[in-house]
Formats: sequence, C-alpha cells, structure tokens
Amino acid sequence: MAMKAAAEPTRMRLLLLLSHGELTVKDMTMILGQSQPRLSRHLKLLSEAGLIERYREGSWAYFHLTDRTPLQRYAHELLASIDQGDPAVARDRARAIALKSEREVAAQDYFRSHAADWDRIRTLHVSEAEVEEAMREALGEGPFPLFVDLGTGTGRMLELFQDRFERGLGIDANQAMLGHARNRLSSGVPGRVQVRHGDIYNLALADGSASVVCMHQVLHYLSDPRRAVMEAARILAPGGKLLIADFAPHDLEFLRESEAHERLGFAEELINQWMSDGGLEPGPARQLDSRADPGSKKLTVGLWLAARPDGKPRSVATPDRVNRPQIKETS
Repeated sequence: MAMKAAAEPTRMRLLLLLSHGELTVKDMTMILGQSQPRLSRHLKLLSEAGLIERYREGSWAYFHLTDRTPLQRYAHELLASIDQGDPAVARDRARAIALKSEREVAAQDYFRSHAADWDRIRTLHVSEAEVEEAMREALGEGPFPLFVDLGTGTGRMLELFQDRFERGLGIDANQAMLGHARNRLSSGVPGRVQVRHGDIYNLALADGSASVVCMHQVLHYLSDPRRAVMEAARILAPGGKLLIADFAPHDLEFLRESEAHERLGFAEELINQWMSDGGLEPGPARQLDSRADPGSKKLTVGLWLAARPDGKPRSVATPDRVNRPQIKETS
C-alpha cells in the first residue's frame, strides 16, 4: 500500500516537501499550485498508507513524514533515491524556501517590536552562554528518546540539545513564537524536531511518555508554576529527568509590570518541594551569578534537576486535572 501511495507524481512531490519539515495544506497548495481538495485527497492516501502523520493546531492541520512507524526508513530511502536536480523538484523546494522566508520576516517583525524588552532582560542575569553550558552539563550526555521543551519560545533549547535526543518536541502557547521556532529549526534536523501549540497546564501527552522535560525561563511568567511542574512530572517516564532553569528569588518589583513576571524568582526549597510532590527525586541545585563582579545587581539563575525513580508510579492526579487525549510518544 505504501509503495502504491508514493508512486503517484503529486504524492511523491508532497513527500519530498514534507521531508524538509512540517507544512499545512495551505502551504502545499501555494507551493504546488494545486487545489486544496485535490491535495487533501492525496494527503489522506499518504496518511492511510502510514507515510505521513497529521496533527491539528487550532484551526490548522500540520503534516510531517512519519517518524514512529516501521515505514519511516522506507520513506527516507525512497526519497533519497529521487534526483534533487529535477526541475520540478527544484522548483517546489525553491517555493517552499521562499514561503518560509516570508514567514521569517513576519516573525522577525514581531520580535523586533519586543527587542528592547528582551535585550534589557538579558542584561539582568548572567550570560545565556554560561546558563546553556551549565544546563548541558547538568542534563548529561543522553541519548534521550523524547526531549520535551515546555514554553519552547524560539526553539533555542531544542537547538541546544539536538545532539542528545532522538526526538524533540517543543510546546508553546504563543503562535508567533512557534512560527519563529519552526523556521529556526527547519534547517537543522527535520523530522526529529517538532513544535506544537499547547497548554502547559494540560499537555496532550500520555503519562510517562517523555525522557526529558526542560523548562527554561518559563515558571516566572506563570500564575500557577506548581501546577506546571506537576504536569511536567506527570509526563516523565521512569528514569526520566526534569530540568528547570529560572531566576532565584530577587526584589526587582518593576518586572511584574514591565515584563509580565508573575513571580520574582524561586527558592531552592520550593522548587524541590514541587518536584517531590510530583513523585520526583530532586538532585543537587546550582546557582549561576555574577561572581566575577561582587557588586553586580544582576539576577541569579537557578538550575534544578530531578528524576523519576525507575519503576516508581506517577503521583496521584490533582483535583484540577482535566481529561485529555493521550498521545502515544516514543520513550
């Protein structure tokens, strides 16, 4: 069935496009110049054959090459045999690149409107390079079957750890951020990295599905950070790790108004308690401050790491938990 589905020329073009990253039906109509009903029929056949997968994000549906079925290897081998210099193939690829470039410009316009705020925030704590180095050291070498980045933003954590996971999934509530993340990650490891629109308090992921959950500078924006930590713990598999990077307690009250911070940092004991409440075992915490400048007023960044013990069941569901679809993820 898979061979028959892939043999038709338009469906082969669709597979080639999806081999470079996720696309919507609208994207593919613009690239191929064919009607949406026609392409929808082709996509349905490819999906039924197990060669591609579909997921909804609001009113849109995204498609990508399968990465969780035995047909994954077949699809990649088939596409590797196609002449990339073929005029039709080259034209499709050029149109896809142009479409993504247009979106990148739109995303950059959004980011430029907030650039002053972000630059000012970055000057308030130690360099991101130092934080990222410490995070890589804390998490270890891996490999991790499924790395989930909550509040993924621009996708930087997925980019930072892409050499250590087999599959990466970023989740964020901001559509503009997700658009930027998709374009940023499309030139890296397409097929292994995806981003999704989602609710950090109510993730559409199955219990125990993730090998690693990362939360980088997310908690201080949340009205209920404990609930987010509990939800992160819920999706961790036995032996899985939760890595949190956020501010230590501080007194910069202006951040509540100017930067929408809900919390002014977190004490080590508090984060450890939340991790324990989720059935995790906290490890040693670390604080990154401006030691080179004792008089510095820069914020201290804390790193907290916890793991779910092998064989230990997840914690009892909290009363505010709502039912959610259980999406099976490799782990």
